[in-house]
Amino acid sequence: MSVEQFPDPGSPRMVFGAEMRRLRETAQLSQAAVATRLGCTQTQVSRLEAATRTPSKSDAERLDRLFGEGGTYFAALRRRIVARPSGPIWFEGWAEEIEPTALVLRSWDPLLIPGLLQTEAYARQLFSRGPRSVAEDVERRVEARMRRRRVLDREDPPLVLVLFDAGVLRRKVGGPEVMHEQLGYLLEVAERPCVTIQVVDPDCLAGLAGAFMIAELPNGQPDVIHADSPVQGQITSQHEFVVSIRNRYEAVRAWAYPEHVSLRMIEEVRREWT
Repeated sequence: MSVEQFPDPGSPRMVFGAEMRRLRETAQLSQAAVATRLGCTQTQVSRLEAATRTPSKSDAERLDRLFGEGGTYFAALRRRIVARPSGPIWFEGWAEEIEPTALVLRSWDPLLIPGLLQTEAYARQLFSRGPRSVAEDVERRVEARMRRRRVLDREDPPLVLVLFDAGVLRRKVGGPEVMHEQLGYLLEVAERPCVTIQVVDPDCLAGLAGAFMIAELPNGQPDVIHADSPVQGQITSQHEFVVSIRNRYEAVRAWAYPEHVSLRMIEEVRREWT
């Protein structure tokens, strides 16, 4: 069984879980039966199939023995999961594990267009202006950022609620053409029923501590937050941190303009970038 035999509909982690579920159901095995063969619990099997648990080396090897007839399909997928070639390890966990499974994504950014809604040109400018940027690394990071947008193209995309500071609209990233295209993309994506974009009044002080995202997950799983920092972001489901970020999100949202007003502001500033 080779990786190339199966199309990649998302991250390696999602493919791992989906293929594990498909093969288990084809073999008419319960999750409990597979758990016995893997030497783990039924809950752990459920999390593997839901792409919320990183498979261990032994998980992959035993699945290959169980379903692969001597192949290394799951072992190869696991190597892709843990390799994380496209960006920082601390963020790959969010982009490949959390976003693809979320029911609701809430975000706040005081400085930039949120990564999930960035155009290729906008993202390339950000990465290429980083300290000691290398062209090859820039392209890998741009590709990874564009892959994140696939979550919006799913048949059942998450509800995406975006807040960003009004100053972001006039913060020049790359020049007028890049900004005109970027703001145009915001207007385009805002037409999707799953996306709400609101601009926040620049007098709001509650969000100055930094950007963050909140993911609401299925099956009663606790919410997960990603809080940004210049060095390493924090990803956690620890209750007190989630509550703190949720409270801050609501404090920022209280300063947000209504959606129709926000979109009108985006359109007006977009014309200025021509």
